[in-house]
Amino acid sequence: MTLKFKTREAVTHIAPYVLGKTLGDLQKEHGLSSIRKLSENENIYGCSPKVKQWFKENGSDLFLYPDGAAVDLSQKVSAFLGVPKEQIVFGNGSDEVIRLLTRAYLSAGDEAVMADVTFPRYQTNVFLEGGTPVIVPLVNGTHDLQGMLDHITPKTKLIFVCNPNNPTGTIVGKKELLQFIESVPSHILVVVDEAYMEYVTTDDYLETLPLLSAFENLIVLRTFSKIYGLAGLRVGFGVMNEEIAEQLRKVKDVFNVNTVAQKSAIIALEDQAFIRECTHKNEQGRLYLENEFDRMGISYFTTQSNFIMVDTGMNGDTVSYELVKRGLVVRSGTLLGYPTTVRVTIGTEDDNKRFVGALEDILQNGGVN
Repeated sequence: MTLKFKTREAVTHIAPYVLGKTLGDLQKEHGLSSIRKLSENENIYGCSPKVKQWFKENGSDLFLYPDGAAVDLSQKVSAFLGVPKEQIVFGNGSDEVIRLLTRAYLSAGDEAVMADVTFPRYQTNVFLEGGTPVIVPLVNGTHDLQGMLDHITPKTKLIFVCNPNNPTGTIVGKKELLQFIESVPSHILVVVDEAYMEYVTTDDYLETLPLLSAFENLIVLRTFSKIYGLAGLRVGFGVMNEEIAEQLRKVKDVFNVNTVAQKSAIIALEDQAFIRECTHKNEQGRLYLENEFDRMGISYFTTQSNFIMVDTGMNGDTVSYELVKRGLVVRSGTLLGYPTTVRVTIGTEDDNKRFVGALEDILQNGGVN
């Protein structure tokens, strides 16, 4: 049926975000008693036990609207990061902060530079505002910063750098990123998305927050959805020049971060021992998987995140389907720009061993179970 209601032209260029089947549906489809989800880069260890305890004891004031200014959370994050609270803008996940940036700063015909394989919501939000995404191919799974500079035109208003990059997990070096930020004209906003930065263990990673005072066009995105384990509550934020922050507050929804999310984020931020433990366990899991892939003779992108993209040499859809039959859900690389790969969340020791065993079995048997 053809509807008489015509959408905006910009919407016609957008493909819906592809959501996987529910775990319940997959269990029924394959006759499984249990299934392990390793497809969405969530913190496999959950959230701080202190957050869970708060949930058990509170909730009587949920009939009240949340604090639209997120005052308590702003003060907590401000103190923790050592930045003025006026520079922080919270969103319903950092996804919303991306949307606020494009809403506030892009007009029809403006351009935004980004990688060809990166977080897809950059491109979606640029399209929604009538802007033009300028796509620069990755090099060995890593942002081509010089290529991005070369694609700057008089129409360029925004540049997105996902670091570590989703879905490849790679980072750009400290020196390279600093030179890039220095090279971008000051009237162009540079958005560095650091959703996975708490998982980084290499010394070759640029700390961007101290640069905010020197570069008024720099915006740093963070989230509570990844290592803090609050993906279901949707709370993220951006840190930026106060003038930019004020413009974003004009275009955000008033009550965009709910009460439970705000309080949980405060408690989660206080439990840095839990965060350090998650970083350590993730690093152990990463090293194990890399060693196993080396043993198997298969390539992968060196990751500084809580996921790893491995080249199976087979169609990613086939491999992911066979893994589901073995009780493991991963993300196929066919929709991510790397058709012979799968992206898997780094799990517990048991998860990782189970994944390696299942993958090896699939590759040895040509995908036939």
